[in-house]
Amino acid sequence: MQSPASKWIQIFAVVLAFGFLFGSFNVREVVAAEGKIGFMDLQKAIAGTKEWKKSFASFKTKFKKEQKKIKVREDRLKKMLENLNKQSFVLDPELKKKKEEDFRKAKVEFERYVQDKNSDFAVKEKEMTEKMLKQMIDIIKNIGKRKKFSMVIEHKALLYHNSAEEVTALAIKAYDKKYK
Repeated sequence: MQSPASKWIQIFAVVLAFGFLFGSFNVREVVAAEGKIGFMDLQKAIAGTKEWKKSFASFKTKFKKEQKKIKVREDRLKKMLENLNKQSFVLDPELKKKKEEDFRKAKVEFERYVQDKNSDFAVKEKEMTEKMLKQMIDIIKNIGKRKKFSMVIEHKALLYHNSAEEVTALAIKAYDKKYK
């Protein structure tokens, strides 16, 4: 199962990889200097940290609680519609019109509530992911310097690599050690 932040990590990884490839240095210079290149799976590195697992578990718990609240509200709305449909033939036209309007208002309020909650969770997920990505990038830079890599490239930007210079597991360990 992919984590909910995987899309942010993937987007960031691709942007980061293209930034490295086309921005801050010349790839030909690195290859010409026969530089040592490290490889990693950024998404796996983030998802493998203790902090992510703990944060994601908490996020998931809050999300599930909110889903239950939404389900209760949705069920109330459905019940309201059922009652309106059952009573529609026997209700006074004015009362029927008022109940229909009450239902429309409740439905709009429910839809807004769901949109607001989805937006809130998306913002929280993005904040959590961005924070950890920044921290992981620092870890990766330190590993790169320590291991004397010319660069560390994310897997998604590659067609092939030698797994001898894989640093994903090392990045997870270093992250967990630094951010207990």
